[in-house]
Amino acid sequence: MQLEMFINFNGNCREAVEFYAKVFKSTVNNLMTYGDAPPDPAYSVPEADKNRILYAGIPFGGMTVMFMDYPAASPMTMGENIHPTISTDNKDEVTRLFNELKDGGEVFMELGQTFFSEWYGMVKDRFGVTWQILHYTRQE
Repeated sequence: MQLEMFINFNGNCREAVEFYAKVFKSTVNNLMTYGDAPPDPAYSVPEADKNRILYAGIPFGGMTVMFMDYPAASPMTMGENIHPTISTDNKDEVTRLFNELKDGGEVFMELGQTFFSEWYGMVKDRFGVTWQILHYTRQE
């Protein structure tokens, strides 16, 4: 199991990741805009979001810090834009963690398959911490 961090921005993510990569003497990995994401027949990316960052990672301190822009139509409150992220190769553990964290909390995204994870969910626990939990498959 890995604990990582996801930091969200409101349209200035590209500038932020370039800054952090320089500060921490690292590189920006896997930068992807919303427009770069695989097509989804159930969702059309709004024009305002096509150049916003959907994902970027910067490795430092023994972990990868992940970054993204919120969609333009989604409200974002500074201070609530940093989310701990747990990833594990045990799908049952993802389900257990998600179910325990949602007790008394609020589900933002039910567990389900995404283009980046076989089993992913986002939940705010009863203490106001928003967690992202995902299943990953080890690459050999």
